[in-house]
Amino acid sequence: MRGQLGRWGLTVALAATLVVTGGAPPVAAGPVGDDRRRLQVAVDDLHDLGITGVQGLTRVDGATTRARAGVGDLKRGTPVPLEGHFRMGSNTKTFVSVVVLQLVGEGKLALDDTVERWLPGVVAGNGNDGRRVTVRHLLQHTSGIYNYTNDVAVLSSYEGYLAHRFDHHEAADLVALAMKHEPGFAPGTRWDYSNTNYILAGMVIEKVTGRSWATEVRSRILQPLGLRRTSAPGDRPFLPAPHAKGYQQWEPGGVLTDTTLFNPTAADAAGDMITTPSDLARFWQALQRGQLLKPRQMAQLHDTVLADTFQDFIPGTRYGLGIMYIPNRCGGYWSHGGDVLGMSTANGVSADGRRVAVLSLTTQLAEDEAALAVYGRTFQLMDDVICGPEREPARGTGGLTGGGRG
Repeated sequence: MRGQLGRWGLTVALAATLVVTGGAPPVAAGPVGDDRRRLQVAVDDLHDLGITGVQGLTRVDGATTRARAGVGDLKRGTPVPLEGHFRMGSNTKTFVSVVVLQLVGEGKLALDDTVERWLPGVVAGNGNDGRRVTVRHLLQHTSGIYNYTNDVAVLSSYEGYLAHRFDHHEAADLVALAMKHEPGFAPGTRWDYSNTNYILAGMVIEKVTGRSWATEVRSRILQPLGLRRTSAPGDRPFLPAPHAKGYQQWEPGGVLTDTTLFNPTAADAAGDMITTPSDLARFWQALQRGQLLKPRQMAQLHDTVLADTFQDFIPGTRYGLGIMYIPNRCGGYWSHGGDVLGMSTANGVSADGRRVAVLSLTTQLAEDEAALAVYGRTFQLMDDVICGPEREPARGTGGLTGGGRG
């Protein structure tokens, strides 16, 4: 979640040097052994780029491949557990959006309902007006509402983390932080990523259903799909076993801080959830195969707008309702990355759900060049999984081409 604010633009910047848009059809899948070797090379490359621990999973036409690299604990030197739990960060938003769309399909609310209708007086002050912001604006990041995570101490510094890592945060208080600021633009006129949108979406779910967004995610998504190792932990600061530890670098050249423990109510519906590679892959495939939403709501999910702040880097990058469309050399794929203290999640799924990849990285690097290289390597893997490999990966280079910020 935190990294989505500062890092996502960097992700896309390097991706511009890696991804070529076009209409070429996907390449046929190669032997499973080739897939396994290719994934292992990718996670090894990511470890070599400074990530303490990496686990990856790909699933192509039913064939599942897993790989890992690095260590799960720097002090003990233990290996990264395969199928270890991790914080998914902003990928939580896709789960929340699916619940909202299910409620829309049931006629319990409408995407064009105003926030004021469901949360009277919550979006107000300093030019904020809930009468002008709709549920659709929230899910699509077109509300103009300020991003509250810029003002949360636990996410901003080493000192803030130590002092506030176990603090409880109420959703209404997080929104109140955002209301201290003027909106960035009039609702519906631009696109800009703001975690406040999904805090509000979670509050809308609770107002409509009488139950928390986490309870609705559990009953509507996790239980039907059998995602037994995915959860919304609320105030619980611990990761379930097994898991690798997460490490945050607060400033370029700085030491790595173990940030595994923290109270995820600071993220709430914008990035609270925990999962495993298999569970997350299963979710993405089920979503794209139409198992979670009716056809009309599937169309609404994928109804995208230009991600304005990304257009200088990758023309054509678009955002739907809690889901991103990323162009690549065979057309594009659907995704929603996630970054939170010490952890980063990358994923991609084909339109038909036949091809999916999930990566969990347990380090957040502060140096731009290093972070760009890491994100670039993840984009290259997604490209290979969705489109089929163009060439054999060169060990140690991560398959990178070009350079700079696009």
